[in-house]
Amino acid sequence: MENEIQRLAPLIDPANQSAFRQHQRTWQSNRYVYPVVSRRSGGVSLGVNLNPDKVCNFDCIYCSVDRKLPGDLPEINLAVLRIELAHMLNSVINNEIFSHPVFSDVTPPLRRLNDIAFSGDGEPTSCPSLSACVQIAADELALRHLTAVKIVLITNATLFHRPAVKSALELMDRTNGEIWAKLDAGTAEYYRLIDRTTVPFERILENIKVAAQARPIVIQTLFMRVHGMPPSPDEIIAYSGRLNAILKAGGKLKFVQIYTVARNPAEAFASPLPLTELQAIASHIQELLPTLPVEVFP
Repeated sequence: MENEIQRLAPLIDPANQSAFRQHQRTWQSNRYVYPVVSRRSGGVSLGVNLNPDKVCNFDCIYCSVDRKLPGDLPEINLAVLRIELAHMLNSVINNEIFSHPVFSDVTPPLRRLNDIAFSGDGEPTSCPSLSACVQIAADELALRHLTAVKIVLITNATLFHRPAVKSALELMDRTNGEIWAKLDAGTAEYYRLIDRTTVPFERILENIKVAAQARPIVIQTLFMRVHGMPPSPDEIIAYSGRLNAILKAGGKLKFVQIYTVARNPAEAFASPLPLTELQAIASHIQELLPTLPVEVFP
C-alpha cells in the first residue's frame, strides 16, 4: 500500500494538474511533435501525431479529438518530423521546456523524458510511413545516447495483421519499443458500445494475442460511466477472461493500465469513474489474474 501511495503521489499532486490537462496534439508551430506530461508514462512523453488528417477506424465515445474541425494532409513529411523531434528532444534534455508556463509547475519526479509515443488524432498503424518514423525516432535517440528512452506505440491493434505493420513492430523490437494496445471491453456488445467501429472484436483479440506472443506488450483500458453506469461485474469478469486467454495462448503481458475519462469526451454521456471505483475494478482483475500487474491512473 505504501508503494502504491508513493506511485500515485505525483499523479494526484495539484501542482501537476495543469500540465496533465495539456494534451493538445499541437505545440507552437510544430506539425507533428508535441510534449505532454503523461500520467501513464510517469514523466514527459513526446507525442508524434501520424494522423493529422484526423481519420480513425474507431469512433470511441470517450475520444477527445474534435473531428468537427478539418484535419491536415495525411502524407507525413519525414524531414519536418525529424527536425521537430530533434528540437523537442533538445528542449527536454536541456530543461528549456520547463520554463514554459504550461510546464513550469511540474514537480521534479515528472521532469524526466520517458518516451517518444506514436499517438495522434487517429490510429498510428494506419500511417504508411510508420516504419520510417520509428527509425527516425530511434536515430535521434541514439544520436543523444538516449537508448534507455522508450519508443511507444499507442494503438487500437486493428491493423497488426498487415505486413507493413508487422515490419514496424519488429523494428520497434530492435529499438527499445513498447506496444500499448487498447482493449476497452470483455464482450463484443460492450466493445461496439464504447469503440463504435465496424472492425470485428475477434480481430482485435487475435491481433493482440499474436503481438503478445512475439514480445511483451502493455494493455491499456479506459473504464468509465456510460449514461451514469459503470461497467457491470459481468463485463469485468469477461474482460479478465480475455486477458487470461491471451496469457494461456502464450502471450506476454507486461501489465494492464486502468484509467478513465480525463478530458472532454466525444459524448456527454461518457463520464469518469472516481479513483475508488477504478481501484475496485483493478482489485477484481487481480483476484482473477493474481500474477498480472495492474496499474491504476486517476
